[in-house]
Amino acid sequence: MSSSPFVIPFSQLRNTDVAQVGGKNASLGEMLFSLGSKGIRVPDGFATTAFAFQYFLKENKLDEPLQQLLDTLDTAAFSNLNEIGAKARELVLQATMPDDLRQAVIVAYENLCATHNRTLEVAVRSSATAEDLPNASFAGQHDSFLNRKGKDDVVHAVQLCFASLFNSRAIKYRHDNGFEQMKVYLSAGVQMMVRSDISCSGISFTIDPESGFRDVVSVAGCWGLGENIVQGAVNPDEFYVFKPTLAQGKNALISKKMGSKAKTMCYAAEDSGHSLVNIDTPEEKRRQWVLSEAEITTIARWSVIIEQHYGMPMDIEWAKDGISEQLFIVQARPETVHANASGQLHTEYTLTQKGERICAGSAVGNGIAYGRARILQSPKEAHKLEAGEVLVTDITNPDWDPIMKKAAAIITNKGGRTSHAAIVAREVGAVAIVGALDATEKIRDGQLITVACTQGKTGYVYDGKATWEEKQIDLSAIKLPETAQMLIVADPDKAFR
Repeated sequence: MSSSPFVIPFSQLRNTDVAQVGGKNASLGEMLFSLGSKGIRVPDGFATTAFAFQYFLKENKLDEPLQQLLDTLDTAAFSNLNEIGAKARELVLQATMPDDLRQAVIVAYENLCATHNRTLEVAVRSSATAEDLPNASFAGQHDSFLNRKGKDDVVHAVQLCFASLFNSRAIKYRHDNGFEQMKVYLSAGVQMMVRSDISCSGISFTIDPESGFRDVVSVAGCWGLGENIVQGAVNPDEFYVFKPTLAQGKNALISKKMGSKAKTMCYAAEDSGHSLVNIDTPEEKRRQWVLSEAEITTIARWSVIIEQHYGMPMDIEWAKDGISEQLFIVQARPETVHANASGQLHTEYTLTQKGERICAGSAVGNGIAYGRARILQSPKEAHKLEAGEVLVTDITNPDWDPIMKKAAAIITNKGGRTSHAAIVAREVGAVAIVGALDATEKIRDGQLITVACTQGKTGYVYDGKATWEEKQIDLSAIKLPETAQMLIVADPDKAFR
């Protein structure tokens, strides 16, 4: 292992090191060590340890003030959650990085730069550490900082990661999942940036994220850095690859859907005072696929290798370097929604009467919900949403999580099936429509609406309360017929179900 108690190179990390560096960083080390020989590229880097975070708190005498502050949290209505989060982050950000810890981070960064013969831009990502994480991934709860360059910038980004342990959403997440607030630590992963700012990036799932069908790899991509796709800020290109055909070495691409890809996140000018900027994607690039069919196949093949290595469905982030033109895997974590579902009960919905169609988008979930539409511009308007109402907004990010759990259904203008809104909707079992484009303009605040996700991949919003029939089928009681399996060709969207 590393000679420093504060930092460990990715090359020395394995999946067994979650308690030291969190799941995200342990997984990066595991893939570098185990899957590099199979052609999978993972950007190099290092991680600060749980001990480094504890040492930072101890040297600045922060343990007691933070614990006292968190003890005053209103755990019934969470009325003071934002105030307590802000005060806790301020305590961490005003503290001093101990000299020996600061030096350890600088030496690790300079060694990484020396290995690659240049001053590197790096991504500094938070990775929560706790002993036992079977059902709690902490995904999206803490902050990441991209395009950091130079030793002072990297050290500062590490401290910003430390502070993000006390994001309001992270404090509530720990409470909801039964973690002691001060027993979860923060590891910062410092990873070479893939220059996807001048190329593309995205996500792949080794399972259909919608139906849970396990014989496909779902790949989604956009131009520029991957934050846009993770946050659902763009409607991405979407591809499906069929695993059995892929295993035979044949052309396995079975579906392509072009997204609008309206925004591209890239590096800001060095003198702008910002590290990143989100620009409008040029019209000609919106009409281009982000990946060639060979690249889609490579990502799918790598995704299957990662799934086989971990022995479970995986949620993976990939990026393409615009200079070397090479593909990289930058993150991999277990997929939790469908992996934990039994799939024994299936409900079929049939609309019997419906109002005028208002808008449509990508369906998330299989179901129907109705309620008063509540159009919100930001999480600060959370008080306007009553339980059982339909949340309608432009885009969501992890700050929306506590609000989304109250909604009967969720509708967003932007985002694809792998966006934040779609993933949270699946986790909480809510019906959602993402990428509805102009929902906030077509739907009136307070309007009674029905959200129907029962007709394949497209979800529809109808005026008023529709009527429908529900039929629950126990799949465990059904015996397979002796006849060959067939599908209605006119309704391919239901094939995966």
